[in-house]
Amino acid sequence: MTTPDVQQPRTGADILRIALRRNVGAMIWGTVLMGLYQAGETAFPIALGLIVEHTMRDRGLGALGLSIGALAVIVTTVSLSWRFGMRVLQKANTSEAHRWRVRVAACGLQPVARDVDLKSGEVLTIATEDADQTADIIEVVPLLISSLVAVLVAAVALGLADLRLGLLVIVGTVAILSILSVLSRRIGDSTQEQQARVARAGAKVADLISGLRPLHGFGGNHAAFASYRKVSTEAKQQAVTVARVNGAYAGAALALNALLAAAVTLLAGWLAFEGRITVGELVMAVGLAQFIIEPLKLFSEMPKYVMIARASAARMALVLAAPPVATPGPGRPVPGGDLEIDGVRYGTLRELKFRVAAGEFVAIAAYQPRAAADLASILALRVPPDAYAGVVRLGGQDLADLSVEAIREHLLVNPYDGEIFAGTLRSNIDPSGSSRTVSEAVEASMLTDVVALHREGLDHGVRDRGANLSGGQRQRLSLARALAADTDILVLHDPTTAVDAVTEQLIARKVARLRRGRTTVVLTSSPALLDVADRVLVLDDGVVTAEDTHRNLLAGDASYCLAVAR
Repeated sequence: MTTPDVQQPRTGADILRIALRRNVGAMIWGTVLMGLYQAGETAFPIALGLIVEHTMRDRGLGALGLSIGALAVIVTTVSLSWRFGMRVLQKANTSEAHRWRVRVAACGLQPVARDVDLKSGEVLTIATEDADQTADIIEVVPLLISSLVAVLVAAVALGLADLRLGLLVIVGTVAILSILSVLSRRIGDSTQEQQARVARAGAKVADLISGLRPLHGFGGNHAAFASYRKVSTEAKQQAVTVARVNGAYAGAALALNALLAAAVTLLAGWLAFEGRITVGELVMAVGLAQFIIEPLKLFSEMPKYVMIARASAARMALVLAAPPVATPGPGRPVPGGDLEIDGVRYGTLRELKFRVAAGEFVAIAAYQPRAAADLASILALRVPPDAYAGVVRLGGQDLADLSVEAIREHLLVNPYDGEIFAGTLRSNIDPSGSSRTVSEAVEASMLTDVVALHREGLDHGVRDRGANLSGGQRQRLSLARALAADTDILVLHDPTTAVDAVTEQLIARKVARLRRGRTTVVLTSSPALLDVADRVLVLDDGVVTAEDTHRNLLAGDASYCLAVAR
């Protein structure tokens, strides 16, 4: 039984409520089964006490057999209820963690729709560790209730023997929980800080890995490693603090539980000595004093896990509840439309204006690399429409009036530093497995030599971030992926900076041939790509200052010749 998630969580408490409501059925079954388990565990010493009591009165084989049968029923109940109860709860826990992981990951993949001041490494930590710890609430609540059942059964059984024994268990349990609740708050605060620091360290590692080669190039690796060492040390120190608090909590819980068990045992012994309880009741009380330590331990640990779940849920809310930086429209662009930039002002761009007709191949030579990056960011939807002045139109429609998903179906921007994923060449080129132009894309990007180099061909394994590929191979693989998408409008940002001049010439011709009849924009200073374009726009100081073919610009514009000639 699950409840559809129709609510948008705004806080960590909202996330916990949604998780609990969505798993009510599983939690009810889990609570019943785990309650049977705890009741059976508690019933064992009670049964032993009754067996001793009846055996001393009736020493027949029938009574002994009945006692053994009763113990067998209790043991079977304990075994089966634990097995199936934990299966139900862990299945619900795992499923709920999966739902939140997917939801956080979806937000992390939508940088336009969400404005969250977290790096990708931090979002990754939230989508894994925090999602798992938040879903633990599904197990915590049933275990908390079942432990309470065990304590109450023990208190009632002892109270029937002597009221003072029952009251001692109840008062002692309340006192233990009151003391531990104070420590659990400290654990929640420390855990939340530790998770944040570990996430920052993870983000720093991701940044270092992605920028390791450039860092080595200009000798900045030592400073970068020192920066990571500082962040990692802070995370380590906070982890030690959390471990210290957890140790204090565990030690206090164990000591208090043992103290209560000892008090019950001593009081029962004194009552038996005074003749106020029987020998069988004494055996039951001593047995319960030992058995009650487990549910008390479980019961006393639950506040800690509740606080950890709350801390993790609060961190997930940072991503899930962030206000949208732009409200996408419901419209869809017309297939085969043009691309128009009308008076855009953003970053280094000032009153930028140009139009690319449907089916045209246009190259943009930006004299300032930052201007090309700013334009690519706008077209890639990394900048919301209300963050820049002017209008970007796709097929005559304002981007602000179109949905993000619809825009990305028609307009693809391939960055110069496109990510390479662990998998195969084929899965990197065609992640969805639906492209019909994989072979043409491989040919146009000149990735054929990489494919031919390995016996597996396109099924050759690729390591994370393309660690087993050269810089040029990674760039050509990224270009092949963009070409295989076969979108109406393709924007390429410096797609050939890491390949040699001969390969660059071949790529330029093949890309122009493959994209014939499809709208293509290339942000580049490569003479080969500029030469195959239908026309070249010169972008200088944030505006278009010249427009012509590459060869005409070379012949008549000295500044252009100086900027692009190699």
